[in-house]
Amino acid sequence: MSQTQTYAVTGMTCEHCAASVTEEISEIAGVEDVDVVVETGAVTVTSTAPLDESAVRAAVEEAGYTLA
Repeated sequence: MSQTQTYAVTGMTCEHCAASVTEEISEIAGVEDVDVVVETGAVTVTSTAPLDESAVRAAVEEAGYTLA
């Protein structure tokens, strides 16, 4: 069964930002889908199991942004 979690990410201003965040989060084991809404900073992640927030935080920071 899939799990869905929404995170708030600050600092994104364009589709390139969204693509960077999507790419980094997609590398986390178990992630099936990443949906980014630049205007609100919402990042919804669908995964096969609950994700460790520290892994998501590290991926977002690797992309150059901050998990709020």
